[in-house]
Order: sequence, then structure tokens, then C-alpha cells
Amino acid sequence: MADPTLGNVFEAILKYGHDEDFVPRAQDQEFQPTAAPAGSQEKLEILAERVRQGFPLWHAADRVDYSGLTGAVRPRD
Repeated sequence: MADPTLGNVFEAILKYGHDEDFVPRAQDQEFQPTAAPAGSQEKLEILAERVRQGFPLWHAADRVDYSGLTGAVRPRD
């Protein structure tokens, strides 16, 4: 059963010794999707903040592809 007093998965592990019963809170209006591409520093920071805030890692409307992005071109040595 979900414990509403827990702020994030780390608190659940400290209290119970595991995270099996932790339920992220997704209904909070702060839980917004991101257009940051997978693997980017921005996306990693967003995922880390989601964990700290007790949100799920993934939002249904997060970016799922790399369309519209351009990458830096490095000349070969």
C-alpha cells in the first residue's frame, strides 16, 4: 500500500528497506513533459529532479525521437 508521507523512492528505501511499495505521484501539476532528447544532460537533470520530487521517471508526453534536432559535426582526425 502506498505511504502518502513518503516524498520519494529514497525515503521509501530508508523507511522500509526496499522500494517495492513506493508509488510515484503523477497527478501533481509540476510533473510536466520534456522535449529534451534522450541521453542529453538536460534530460538526465530532469529525470534526476523527477526522482527527487517523487514523480515517475517517464511522462507520457516526453520526447520519443530525435526529429527536428541537429547535432554538432566534428571533423575526423
